[in-house]
Amino acid sequence: MANRRRIVVVEDEGPIRRGVVDMLTMAGYEPVEAADGAAGLAEARRVGVDLVLLDLRLPKLDGLEVLAELKTTHPGLPVIILTARGSEDDRVKGLKGGADDYVVKPFSARELLARIEAVLRRSAERPSVVRRIVCDGNEIDFERREILFADETKTQLSEMEASILTHLAANSERVVSRDELLSCVWGISGERLETRAVDMHITRLRGKLSPPEQESKVDWVVTVRGKGYMLGREVTTEVAGAPE
Repeated sequence: MANRRRIVVVEDEGPIRRGVVDMLTMAGYEPVEAADGAAGLAEARRVGVDLVLLDLRLPKLDGLEVLAELKTTHPGLPVIILTARGSEDDRVKGLKGGADDYVVKPFSARELLARIEAVLRRSAERPSVVRRIVCDGNEIDFERREILFADETKTQLSEMEASILTHLAANSERVVSRDELLSCVWGISGERLETRAVDMHITRLRGKLSPPEQESKVDWVVTVRGKGYMLGREVTTEVAGAPE
């Protein structure tokens, strides 16, 4: 099939890798195997890749290094981390490094496919009606997924960061709960992905929006205690199709 989505499976344990590849093939995807981090990075950087399934404990180049390299050269490429049960530190580091989601081993085929479908759907649906948001001379261009600062410097947003901002901007008149972000941005319920993951993504996003080197310290995203998040009062949204 010409339109099958290509997924790179980076996993050094042969039985797990082959099981995932077989599952993806049966589900209609086009899997590509890689048994170590260096090979996985090379495959992930090829043209036509739609998503990467990335183990963290890898030979040659560990998963966090692969993730960092990918987010430098391919910031919009969705990555789902495959992680061993109990390795909370790895999950936290992966999410902070820009991963879109994680799946804990051992996992079921049904769960993994649901996570993949949710990430790919989110990737396809972004950008939404929101074209950009502006605040204090700085703006976010969702088409390019860039923060354009008033001093003409730029910072790239990941797919997840752009999706979070898009959802907040599309609902700028109200508070968006963590559960809503999990459902609408991650595409899943909060049963297996703790709301803490949302907080970590928001913290990383705030660091990009208001880096130390920028004189303007704008509250792009405000925490409403006990309820969730919303855009700051100074932030202006521009919606596609709206009058200029």
